Amino acid sequence: MATKWTPQSWRDKPILQVPEYPDAAKLAEVEKTLRNYPPLVFAGEARNLKRHLAKVANGEAFLLQGGDCAESFAEFHPDNIRDTFRVLLQMAVVLTFGAAMPVVKVGRMAGQFAKPRSEPTETIGGVTLPSYRGDNVNGIEFTAEARQPDPARMVQAYNQSAATLNLLRAFAQGGYADLQRVHQWNMGFVADTELGSKYKDLADRLDETLSFMAACGLTSETTPQIRETEFFTSHESLMLPYEQAMTRVDSLTGDWYDTSAHLLWVGERTRQLDNAHLEFMRGIGNPVAAKVGPTAEPDQLIKLIDILNPENEAGRLTLIVRMGAEKVERVLPSLLRRVKQEGRTVVWSCDPMHGNTVKSGSGYKTRHFDQILNECEAFFAVHRAEGTHAGGIHLELTGKDVTECIGGAQAITDADLKDRYHTHCDPRLNAKQALEVAFIVADRLKLERASARNAAALQAAQ
Repeated sequence: MATKWTPQSWRDKPILQVPEYPDAAKLAEVEKTLRNYPPLVFAGEARNLKRHLAKVANGEAFLLQGGDCAESFAEFHPDNIRDTFRVLLQMAVVLTFGAAMPVVKVGRMAGQFAKPRSEPTETIGGVTLPSYRGDNVNGIEFTAEARQPDPARMVQAYNQSAATLNLLRAFAQGGYADLQRVHQWNMGFVADTELGSKYKDLADRLDETLSFMAACGLTSETTPQIRETEFFTSHESLMLPYEQAMTRVDSLTGDWYDTSAHLLWVGERTRQLDNAHLEFMRGIGNPVAAKVGPTAEPDQLIKLIDILNPENEAGRLTLIVRMGAEKVERVLPSLLRRVKQEGRTVVWSCDPMHGNTVKSGSGYKTRHFDQILNECEAFFAVHRAEGTHAGGIHLELTGKDVTECIGGAQAITDADLKDRYHTHCDPRLNAKQALEVAFIVADRLKLERASARNAAALQAAQ
């Protein structure tokens, strides 16, 4: 029998990946301040996302989750928010057409400020300082002052998240997300790339579909679903003092919701079964997710599922697989089989980024585009073989033309990394690379639909 949950019950559990604040009184004062701030999202919005994710779990929708590795205070600008939102819209349109089903759009935005670290300290030139843990903890500059954890940064993170959400809602509902507009952006991408012919067929078919809809009177002027879109936010639930302060009782249901984001996830480094992070996550009403890496074992995964989704509620839990291109086909099948045998209902999503990070010859941390695609391909292939639904993709990306990941249609090389390497943490796909992934995944989804139709027809004939 699980112990009674409260927003602070995590404090009685072991915890990893938390900063050591030198001033406990200041931390307590910041937490008190945040408890009095308005919610960033509402419980009804989180329930709406859960309903959409239930469709993903049942094979009736597809999840697109993406955004910055770690948001920063220094790069906070409306253009950056717009550009990331724009590329996610472009990807969603392509994936919707390829999958022939709704795409649930979730940004790693408006709260993704904290990052787990492999080591608590780093040493440069004989000087050892605390590791950079994200802008809501400390500064990226390698000085003793900047690297000192400061709880006041959580207040700045809240304010930036509120401003980001305000702009995202305006973009989603104010006409910027118009389907015709987004499609024209995609047509521009197809025309600009050397591999344009590879995507032209899909883009042309989508163009024909929109023209047919317009001829039938379905335009942005007559149909709000064409002019507007739903967009949700997510981040890693790492800074539990912040998350607890943002957790409130929903006046309609009496349940607790973390109002810092619509969806929260627990990372590979903090999903220990009896630790603080799972304890916090199990009690909130939001849809939640967990990263699943190559060390995951079937028994352990079932226990995690039972902690986070004891009622087996569709849409409650997303499992984000991040194993590395070489390990997916070896590790994932046994996990899928066990979850299926136990009758657990989850969303399976592919994170092809985190297991494929390498150090380039020039010294930059990077990811190879081909390896990212290879992990996606392996993820879909394993699901196809096991008869389960490959429900989504989870990408670190930006709408800017950065040079952080090697390869893709732009043929970014090791030597190019230094040109526009702007990330504060891990390398991200740029806008063109992200859209290229969407076109390729959409093509795979279209082939899978055709294969399913053929199999159904063959079975019916027999």
